Amino acid sequence: MIRTPLMNVMTAAAIKAGKSLKRDFAEIPSLQVSRKGPGDFVSEADKRAENILFQELERARPGYSFLMEERGMVEGTDKTHRFVIDPLDGTTNFLRGLAQFSISIGLERENEVVAGLVYNPITEEMFIAEKGAGAFAIGPTSRDNYRLRVSQTREISESVVGCGVPHAGRGDHGLFLRELAGIMPRVAGVRRLGSAALDLAFVAAGRFDAFWEHGLSPWDVSAGMLLVREAGGFVSAIDGSPAIYESRSLLAANALLYEPVRDVLALARQ
Repeated sequence: MIRTPLMNVMTAAAIKAGKSLKRDFAEIPSLQVSRKGPGDFVSEADKRAENILFQELERARPGYSFLMEERGMVEGTDKTHRFVIDPLDGTTNFLRGLAQFSISIGLERENEVVAGLVYNPITEEMFIAEKGAGAFAIGPTSRDNYRLRVSQTREISESVVGCGVPHAGRGDHGLFLRELAGIMPRVAGVRRLGSAALDLAFVAAGRFDAFWEHGLSPWDVSAGMLLVREAGGFVSAIDGSPAIYESRSLLAANALLYEPVRDVLALARQ
């Protein structure tokens, strides 16, 4: 298990912000909600959680820069380190009373993700990773603590694949439908759960064999990318390039299915 000072700081911040989200989750009918864009809701709960994460991490690591979903870029005096934070990944699930949402914290050192954390405050399941040290799950009891490893599924026909679905006013619906039409006949199941950070953690844990989505931001994927890699999986942009942030797309899979899934998705772009 990873017990470095850095991970202790990140886990403590996530747990504190998670307590705030749990309180607000119980009070969903009274939340003040604003519209940030078509189908993209932002709540006061989201903002409170982000403030907690920023305050806790900035106090523990003064000078680090931050990239956050709500606050945007906060330049620090330390230009080599940057926290990349999504305080509430799965906002629509949260506002609908669906307990499939997460806090995501990634730490970049010289533009490379070196630590990551994804936490579901409702289930109290946390996924953590540091570069070169592996990836682990931490749960409310000792039996919930274990090392993460991607699945060993060999055949695409036996795979369960997660995805993100573009919603009203966003994304290339035609491209997604072509991708889905290519994937569905070849796999055992397709799932859309609504939190990309948790989806990536599920790939790392072997619950999904692969996951793909377009229209992602750095805070959606920073921590999850490292989880998958440290659990033995492959992560890239959907076209196979390393330009995940630039393309705003991501494909993650175990080592055996990465190329087959990538090739199926490529057919949709032809």
